[in-house]
Amino acid sequence: MRKIAVVTGTRAEYGILLPVLKAIEIQPELMLSLVVTGMHLSHEFGYTVREIEHDGFTVDARVDMLLSSDMPGAMAKSVGMGVIGMAQTWEQLKPEIILVLGDRVEPLAATIAAAYINIPVAHVHGGDVCGSIDSPARHAITKFAHIHFPATKKSAERIAKMGEEEWRVHIVGSPALDAILSEPLIPAEDLARRLQLDLSQPLILLVQHSVTTQADDAPQQIKETLQAVVELGHPTILIYPNSDAGGRRMIQVISEHGKYPFIKTFKSLPHKEYLSLMKAASLMMGNSSSGIVEAPSFGLPVINIGIRQLGRERGENVINVGHDKQEIIEAVEKALTDKDFLKEVKKCDNPYGDGKTAPRIAEILSKTEITPELIQKKPTY
Repeated sequence: MRKIAVVTGTRAEYGILLPVLKAIEIQPELMLSLVVTGMHLSHEFGYTVREIEHDGFTVDARVDMLLSSDMPGAMAKSVGMGVIGMAQTWEQLKPEIILVLGDRVEPLAATIAAAYINIPVAHVHGGDVCGSIDSPARHAITKFAHIHFPATKKSAERIAKMGEEEWRVHIVGSPALDAILSEPLIPAEDLARRLQLDLSQPLILLVQHSVTTQADDAPQQIKETLQAVVELGHPTILIYPNSDAGGRRMIQVISEHGKYPFIKTFKSLPHKEYLSLMKAASLMMGNSSSGIVEAPSFGLPVINIGIRQLGRERGENVINVGHDKQEIIEAVEKALTDKDFLKEVKKCDNPYGDGKTAPRIAEILSKTEITPELIQKKPTY
């Protein structure tokens, strides 16, 4: 059996990878080895490693790399700590392929360590475009990776333009859609009881992260959003930002709005609850990638705030706004009342696939030959 080590560092990333983990487990030629790091190991952000274990997975290694600091320098140091911790982990686990997703510091550190130890890296969601430091990190992972699993044709074309050989690239869609389209979610009435929601009113799901290149602006950015939420007065589920620079200062601003009873705040939610909440919500706002990737499959209007998702492929369900209270309010009112817009949202296509991504990834991981040609990369330009 071929040992596939999968790395997860955040709740959102784990939710996207969950169908892939299951597909690897049931693929007879593969053996799953799960490495948990980053926010999963932080009580400050919900200690979500418990959710992973509750789902029945064995955690084969834990790599501490998250510093309890809100400054950009801490993120840089975390990469260094992660490379050291991941290198030690790869030497111990001896996986034959490592699978990572996206653009965060955790997959970047895991990929650098693996590449220098000559372990092939498979990268999910390479070639996407977004704002902040995320795009350079994602493209750096692509240049280190040996097998590419882009979600769309456009992303695959970007990977090719970076000089990657065509035979390495497999357009598979996004595994984020697998759970949405194939697994039963929590009924709205059960979710309402569980989270104490009044679904007779418009429900807002708010997930806003800091932008690393604008870390000092993060407190004011979330303040503009929350002022809009307060003025609108709609029931709102707010989920903590991630651990990037500026995130903790955002949490401080969030705590100052705890006096409003219609705002319910959570450090984290289990992935099934989160998807069920997306299905039940009237609209989503913030700058989470789930508003871009998953939301179209629910016909969910999204108010995308700021530059974090700048340039990313999206459906017709997205309204882009700046960090301005009045602009956000006007966009929310349009998303709730504009019949023409809502009609387009309900029928919009999702550019990120058909919900059958995970089996494709598992099949390719089992069939790819690990040869000197796979390890020894060469640019096409």
